[in-house]
Amino acid sequence: MSDQHGYSEHDVQREVTDLEAKSATAARIFDLRRIIGGLFVLYGIIVTIAGINPSDSSLDKAEGININLWTGLGMLALGIFFLIWLKLKPAAPVQVDEESDGV
Repeated sequence: MSDQHGYSEHDVQREVTDLEAKSATAARIFDLRRIIGGLFVLYGIIVTIAGINPSDSSLDKAEGININLWTGLGMLALGIFFLIWLKLKPAAPVQVDEESDGV
């Protein structure tokens, strides 16, 4: 029946293989660890820069503790943790079970 539409079995299998490869790439790109880690690193840098030169009023509000500096460093550490975790244990590709496709 697939020959009537101009597609051979080889063409269909090649297309399925291409789609599976694209799906695996999309799963790696949109891994939540990458998004969370990147945002924590970005915000950590911003908050750490704000904490490097604190004003006297912000230190008085926090009873002498430089909250921006410590929070920024903590956010940086957490973001780097997520990115290292992503690098050490990448997302496994999704395996499609051909028998349970409902065919």
